[in-house]
Amino acid sequence: MQHILDNPIYHALVTGNLPISRGEGAVRYLDPEIGAFAGLRDNTADQLLELYSLTGPDTPVVLFTPQPIAIPSEWRIALNKPLMQMVWHGTAQYVRDDAAVPLSRVHIPEMLDLTARTKPGPFLARTIEFGHYEGIFRDGRLAAMAGQRLHPSPYAEVSAVCTDPAYAGQGLAGILIRNQVCRMTAEGTIPFLHVLPENMTARGLYRKLGFEDRAEMMYYVLLKNS
Repeated sequence: MQHILDNPIYHALVTGNLPISRGEGAVRYLDPEIGAFAGLRDNTADQLLELYSLTGPDTPVVLFTPQPIAIPSEWRIALNKPLMQMVWHGTAQYVRDDAAVPLSRVHIPEMLDLTARTKPGPFLARTIEFGHYEGIFRDGRLAAMAGQRLHPSPYAEVSAVCTDPAYAGQGLAGILIRNQVCRMTAEGTIPFLHVLPENMTARGLYRKLGFEDRAEMMYYVLLKNS
């Protein structure tokens, strides 16, 4: 039987992220202003063709799959790379650190600027609607942030962890991740995240905070052939 986290986007879009999901049945996707993620129940060619018919002509599509899949010729692969999935197995009882403050719509320009410079993953003007974004400010500017993204019940994904290089080495990412873990575990959800396998600095931090490698996933960005 397939594990929920082998197909995290699909399971998120039919459970915890259902309110922002589009599509129905085996093919689900997000409003492209929130994110480019799409989830297919079985990752078959027929489901990819159905997704093709549902999405806009210039809309990229992001898939996470447990292994490489065959892509119909109607799509072209803009990006295909491995992604390490990690799940929290820690036992620490974290206490919220009030150095981090909730982020709202008024902070979106700063969030877009920070993510554009640090590239933690796709972040758009409405990505904040995934929820629970927090930031740490230094010298009147957003120095670091993190939030939540996919919610394939009973799991919740820590996402958009990033720090302005000017404030690196101050432990800001650790504060933000611990806060997210604190919130998730209090709500009865299990934290998980995705990271590039070669980013050993981030993986080392995540391990110190109680995350363990679960599986290597495949990360696809697809575009429609004209």
